[in-house]
Amino acid sequence: MTTPALPLTIEDAAASLRTGATTSTALTRTMLDRIARLDPALGAYVTVTEDEALAAAAGADADFARGCDRSPLQGVPLVVKDLIATRDAPTRANSEVLDPGWGGGADAPAVARLRAAGSVLLGKSTTNEFACGLPERTARFPFPRNPWNPEHTPMGSSSGTAIAVSAGLALGGLGTDTGGSVRGPAGANGCTGLKVSFGRVPKNGVVPCAFTLDTVGPMARSAYDCALILDAIAGHDPGDPYSSPVPPDRYAEGARDGGAEGLRVGVPTRYFLDSPLLDGEVRTAVLRAADELADAGATLTYVVVPHAQEANDANNITFLSEAFAYHRTNLTGRWDEYGRTTRELLARAAFFTGADYVQAQRVRALFRRGLADVFAKVDVLLTPVSFTAAAPIATADLAAALFRPGFHGPWNASGLPSAAVPCGFTEAGLPLSFQVVGRPFAESTVLRVADAYQRRTDWHLRVPPTASADDASADAAHPRAAHQRGAHRGFAGSTPTPEEGAG
Repeated sequence: MTTPALPLTIEDAAASLRTGATTSTALTRTMLDRIARLDPALGAYVTVTEDEALAAAAGADADFARGCDRSPLQGVPLVVKDLIATRDAPTRANSEVLDPGWGGGADAPAVARLRAAGSVLLGKSTTNEFACGLPERTARFPFPRNPWNPEHTPMGSSSGTAIAVSAGLALGGLGTDTGGSVRGPAGANGCTGLKVSFGRVPKNGVVPCAFTLDTVGPMARSAYDCALILDAIAGHDPGDPYSSPVPPDRYAEGARDGGAEGLRVGVPTRYFLDSPLLDGEVRTAVLRAADELADAGATLTYVVVPHAQEANDANNITFLSEAFAYHRTNLTGRWDEYGRTTRELLARAAFFTGADYVQAQRVRALFRRGLADVFAKVDVLLTPVSFTAAAPIATADLAAALFRPGFHGPWNASGLPSAAVPCGFTEAGLPLSFQVVGRPFAESTVLRVADAYQRRTDWHLRVPPTASADDASADAAHPRAAHQRGAHRGFAGSTPTPEEGAG
């Protein structure tokens, strides 16, 4: 049997499954074979549930054969961050501390909804320990590496899901975001990631990081793919006291509803684009993306986001304080079982006072009020995702990052939806990304802007050299996708430079 070529996107896979060009079993087998070949060097997976995945794929094929079509995700291989409980694999949070039976052998609601939509779950993806510390080379868990350059960080904490999507080891998956843990890895690895509004996706069955900040969100190659996943997982769940009763939208429809025409895009220069810490290649790529949206019909407006730095600080204080509250007993009794960077980061919160935490919540409320005034003038904001492209692993300093400005934390502090969208590469071949931020529960608008940009560019469809060399036949089997990609050649392309392709 000829090994089927690997579709780049969920959208392409869904089309192939429905035309009979491939089956879920063949697609899943191909993906599992790629994981076996490529993942030992990338560290995207902590657990691969091969038997369960193949059984789910066979079930999806049987459903197609009898005319049952549950959703666009039916038969599509996805991955789940190892902070989210699944019934068929232990949940370890990349830690020796957490009981692997955490979650009681049941799926978290977000996972149960993916299964109900007919998706195939390949396993659990690597994460920073408890979504806090840095990966430890000496730990028994896989050490995640950036597929564009293995000496550079994939960022965290949803590193494994981002690596898997970028390298073609899953077509999409779930991450969690408390202070940038979906958007940072998505930006560093060249895929798309959506931090949802706080309360949009239930987070019961998810190992807590910070109770009033944690979100579960989709990661995939495109914004449209993220919308397809969000359609499956969004909505209220009574088991999560923070779950919002606001009804979900039809996100895939919203993403394709009119493009950028008529949308007001706010571009905040102060703090976001005028920072001396911002790398010049990042700034150029983000402004180029803004111009692309203007060419697509959006109106650009330069705005000021008040108290952004204070909001970022408030997010850090909240995150550390709430994480310390969760881990306090174990830190006292099991200090040495935590990774060094995790325990040192969490221990810093012991120096915060109750007054510090209360003041942080007051700043969050102040920031939300200021944002309401900004969003009275614009539909979305456009900012960089990070100050630089992915840094060398050797220079990673998580604690120092808490005392620097940041582009992730303000949107966790305010609970707003925000997406990381690929927009180019550095001269060294590392991905660059911009961030789209929307009003509360306006994920459809955020995804609409991202999709409008991605339908004019192909940065999100580029694949890293390791994955490119593994499969040279993708375009032959997917001519429509090849046409959309232009110069891109599926999994046989070379490392891009900023001059290649659109955007």
